[in-house]
Amino acid sequence: MTTLQSVPSLGTHPASGSPRSRAETRERLSKATYDLLVIGGGILGISTAWHAAQSGLRVALVDAGDFAGATSSASSKLLHGGLRYLQTGAVKLVAENHFERRAVSRQVAPHLANPLTFYLPVYKGGPHGAAKLGAGVFAYSALSAFGDGVGHVISPSRAARDVPELRTDGLRAVAVYGDDQMNDARMALMTVRAAVDAGADVLNHAAVTGLRFTRGRVTGAELKDRQDGTEFGVDARLVLNATGPWVDHLRKMEDPAAAPSIRLSKGAHLVLRRTRPWRAALATPIDKYRITFALPWEDMLLLGTTDEEYEGDPADVAVTEKDTAQILDEAAFSVRDQQLSRDLITYSFAGLRVLPGGPGDTSKAKRETVVTEGRGGMLSVAGGKWTTFRHIGRTVMNKLAELPGRPLAEDMEPMARLPRKVPLPGIANPDAVAHRLLAEGGTPGPRMPADTARHLATHYGSLSFDIARLAAEDPALAGRIHPDAPEIWAQVAYARDREWAATADDVLRRRTTLTIRGLATDGIRAGVESMLAEGR
Repeated sequence: MTTLQSVPSLGTHPASGSPRSRAETRERLSKATYDLLVIGGGILGISTAWHAAQSGLRVALVDAGDFAGATSSASSKLLHGGLRYLQTGAVKLVAENHFERRAVSRQVAPHLANPLTFYLPVYKGGPHGAAKLGAGVFAYSALSAFGDGVGHVISPSRAARDVPELRTDGLRAVAVYGDDQMNDARMALMTVRAAVDAGADVLNHAAVTGLRFTRGRVTGAELKDRQDGTEFGVDARLVLNATGPWVDHLRKMEDPAAAPSIRLSKGAHLVLRRTRPWRAALATPIDKYRITFALPWEDMLLLGTTDEEYEGDPADVAVTEKDTAQILDEAAFSVRDQQLSRDLITYSFAGLRVLPGGPGDTSKAKRETVVTEGRGGMLSVAGGKWTTFRHIGRTVMNKLAELPGRPLAEDMEPMARLPRKVPLPGIANPDAVAHRLLAEGGTPGPRMPADTARHLATHYGSLSFDIARLAAEDPALAGRIHPDAPEIWAQVAYARDREWAATADDVLRRRTTLTIRGLATDGIRAGVESMLAEGR
């Protein structure tokens, strides 16, 4: 068990090139007038801030919690074309999703996205037959220009070699297709870094307490720093409400009579220790419209998801016993019982999908992006999906350029003139990064373990070398945070000084994988808090 005494001390001086301190950022935010203030640090707000900064606008981004602290770090961790959309004939949508997926995983963030083979089992009495699913995965791969191979059907015995916990009773065939996987919190954080590199000012843990108005128009916001209680304000020519499940709460600050614009759907997931290695993921049809996933992820197994309407406070969303039972029961269609023991569960999480308002089953609702303008001129954006986060950013920017009176058009570069595939920070071949870390990552200290080198390479890309340098300069930082996880203490220092981590959860849940592995012990949490305090 890690104790406070074993936590390395780093002093109080942040690394050179670090982001501004919270006090410095608050001062900058309160004195400037921005072209665009983005409220909400989920991936929609982050992507918009990134694109707006690229276009030449002066941009500020704030969030009441951490970046990607809610829905954006509670996804199924997939970049995908949307196989189920083929059932509704949405061929163009699937092709567009595939374009965005390929762009992110090949050109924008190959260091953060990993190709993942999916097996879609066909059981006796299941909702779909082998011929239909075989044709479906072939069409799916065709819409991706066969970039992940040709969708096809294999035998149960072949599939069981790659997924040893696959249930084979009644298994007729297995359809095969390809998509991509990511760590959503890391992808969001790298996009924040990209926005800052492009000129945006950002601050997490800063809650909006009110909006500023000038002659009836929303021209900024009043904020409170949740870390020390400091109150300050931000002025902006235009305010964008990208608060996800809280979008209507902020709209009511603008106009108390504003009608609801969205509805929410809860998606719950479970994380379990794996009993054996998995070389493919399972996507098992539950009924005509729903699929349950069993995904190898971060050396663990991710199960989910649920899809049911949610009407409570977004801050209270949590995984219930009903959710857990449903996820395990649905996983049991295709996963053996020994892999589904509750003793293997290390973590559970739930997020809220933001859907357009209206009636109907949430599982059949389209994941559309809705952009609306309020009575005070505040724009609100909600919905969408992770795969198309860059497209959503461009869509919002095009909307800004077309506003009545074109208030920002003359100050921003049109999206059509900007590069479409700007890479995220750290872009590199992760295999090459891991190889170099193994060769020299511990110099002059101990040799870096292979699992740590691989973890750094696939979560930071070339920025891994900054972390390796910290570990080399102070050997205490080269030690593992927990013996059963690949992360090292240098990542905590890096999260504090370079990645806006302000709380233990920021580090343990979103900048490392300690929490999802079930390894965020009280001792480790105390050690992380001690290290964060040194940088304040």
